[in-house]
Amino acid sequence: MRISFSSLATTNNPFEWVYKLEEMGFSGWEIVGEGRQKLTEEMGKKIKEVQEATNLEFTVHLPFSDLNLASLNQGIWDETMRQMNGAIRSVGDFTDLMVVHPGHLSPLGAELPDKAWKQNIVGIQKLCDVAEDYNVTICVENMPDIGFLFGKFPEELVGMVENVGRENVGIALDIGHANLVGKLDEFLNLKAKHVHIHDNLGKRDDHLPLGRGMIDWKMVMKKLKDHKGRFVIEARTLEEGEESLKYLRRL
Repeated sequence: MRISFSSLATTNNPFEWVYKLEEMGFSGWEIVGEGRQKLTEEMGKKIKEVQEATNLEFTVHLPFSDLNLASLNQGIWDETMRQMNGAIRSVGDFTDLMVVHPGHLSPLGAELPDKAWKQNIVGIQKLCDVAEDYNVTICVENMPDIGFLFGKFPEELVGMVENVGRENVGIALDIGHANLVGKLDEFLNLKAKHVHIHDNLGKRDDHLPLGRGMIDWKMVMKKLKDHKGRFVIEARTLEEGEESLKYLRRL
């Protein structure tokens, strides 16, 4: 399996630990475009140094804090597109896959959900069009069980990707999120290009190490035995990421 590490601790300096990943057994790093991992030209230079010094493969999680692809506030939507497209341009040369969160319903969007849905589709289309210049695929991630979020359910996520209608769009399957909405089996039947793995107890998006929650990982990995893309362990710390990696290898 091709297994990457992704740190949720975006206030920490990633270059203090990224050079340790290969020794631990990871073959890739998913960069989260937030905090000290913000996707800028300067960040791109540091990623190039990692690329030259290691054999790590890179995937990217586009920024999401305070951003909304489904916003009906034009200024917010424009800023969302500016930041996400800027991130693609800054590090598009280092990866072939980027993950994006779908949009969500603002108070206005909740009154006009169909319009917000269309705005979300247009936003993803525009991201795909920019990403195409770098031969990058945009993968839309399924979301946890929070009412105002788009993309919580399998049929909804499939419909979203189909409506985007681009060759370079796909699904990023988040196993922990799928468990939280009680649709793990249905999500595992989808054809995903990319997979995020972390555990939980079915109540909150805990991002626990594998084996500390309620997810049946033997079943999950059996269902995903033909997955050709990357598995990304999303962890709160490097130590918990290593714990998950060891658990996965014992299955």
